[in-house]
Amino acid sequence: MKKLSYSFLLVLFSLTLSAQTNLQVHYDFGSGRNYVTSTLEMFKPDTWGNTFFFVDMDFNGGTENHPSLAYMEIARGLKFWDGPFSAHIEYNGGLLTSGASGFPINNAYLAGLDWGWNNADFSKTLNLKVLYKYIQGKQSTAQLTGVWGIQLLKGKMTFTGFADLWWEKDTYAIDGVTHPVFITEPQLWYNLNKNLSVGSEVEFGYNFSPVQGFKVCPTLGAKWNF
Repeated sequence: MKKLSYSFLLVLFSLTLSAQTNLQVHYDFGSGRNYVTSTLEMFKPDTWGNTFFFVDMDFNGGTENHPSLAYMEIARGLKFWDGPFSAHIEYNGGLLTSGASGFPINNAYLAGLDWGWNNADFSKTLNLKVLYKYIQGKQSTAQLTGVWGIQLLKGKMTFTGFADLWWEKDTYAIDGVTHPVFITEPQLWYNLNKNLSVGSEVEFGYNFSPVQGFKVCPTLGAKWNF
């Protein structure tokens, strides 16, 4: 699970200027998965823009189901002018374990432009990014990102998600070929109150390591907003 996603946080940003933090716990029903993933997200706006990060952990290591993957993204939006565009910088990286061995997830550094839109009451938001992406030890490439957020039923339901498209060499095999990689993770939450939500996320991936071709991984989850 690659989290995400500014969508829910963009809605919160439009409603308040305080920091927002949430913890999500998902059970992943994807083929060959069947494990728990946790995600801690934080979004904090300020007068110079905003800061966002998340940390994902998969709990499927050994018979004890200890953490087997730790992955983080941290991004900074910079905007001190009027208009829909802002500057964007980002870092991605992590660690995957298998048995007694550990494997780093390549550091990735991204920079580019971000365009944002919202309706009058901020119940609908759209965010598009055009980014330069450097995957350390592999290549330079481009990434296109879209993020959305929609409040439904007077805020009782929230539909959010993101979509990423980039090009990467050796994503699912050591073949020296650059492949398109696509991933999107729409989420649908029912908000029981201001703190607790229940819902689902579905990950759609294409050539998303280590899988060649298309794969769908649904989850059931709960989210606590601090």
